[in-house]
Amino acid sequence: MSQFAILIYEDPAFYETMPPEGWAAVVDAHTTFTTQVSELGGSLTGGGALAPVTTATTIKGGTVTDGPFVRSTEALLGYYVVEARDLDHAVEIGKLCPATGGGVEVRPIVDPSTNPF
Repeated sequence: MSQFAILIYEDPAFYETMPPEGWAAVVDAHTTFTTQVSELGGSLTGGGALAPVTTATTIKGGTVTDGPFVRSTEALLGYYVVEARDLDHAVEIGKLCPATGGGVEVRPIVDPSTNPF
């Protein structure tokens, strides 16, 4: 099994005015996803929701600034780390990941004993 990151990109504005019951529905959708991962023969090894992009601190070239590095309507709002047989299996799992109005990116996690570039 190999490890893959499933990166969740969505518009943060969607969540800014969400009522409590909307947030509960999002949490329920992610709970369902975590169950589906094991049903597909994968396993979760980590993950979490990220605080709003307004809380980000960026470090580039030794300079520290408040806020996210990239300006766009979609931002990285959460992630999972899954173990899957291969990329196709990870993509199958990633297709089930909730991303309201956004999408997910599936990327292999680098084995530090080899140079992937």
